[in-house]
Amino acid sequence: MTVTLTEVAELRLRTFVRGTPNPTPTRGIRFAVKDGGCNGYEYDIKIANAPNPDDEVTEVGSLKVFVDPKSSPLLDGIVVDYIDSLLESGFKFTNPNATDTCGCGKSFQAGDCGPEGVPCT
Repeated sequence: MTVTLTEVAELRLRTFVRGTPNPTPTRGIRFAVKDGGCNGYEYDIKIANAPNPDDEVTEVGSLKVFVDPKSSPLLDGIVVDYIDSLLESGFKFTNPNATDTCGCGKSFQAGDCGPEGVPCT
């Protein structure tokens, strides 16, 4: 499982994690995929106090990243960037598993996957 964060994205996420009340050494960012959006799946990012027992855990720089096993095949190889410009700001996802994305870039389709976050065939 590979998640790549650009330097700007890592800094932004690390700022969110450290800025929450009562930070703990196990706190990190949880990346997941949930059903929804205009293309079937949408990205979900949350601050998590600790990984769930079945999460895949990795560190990107000094940031802990948690990915649940259901989302892992759909997020493997993803690159997350943070854009801040006059026209747009927010996280931008480049997902090699996406076969189609919506205009806003927050949702995607992945081959012949069903409506639930399951590995594509």
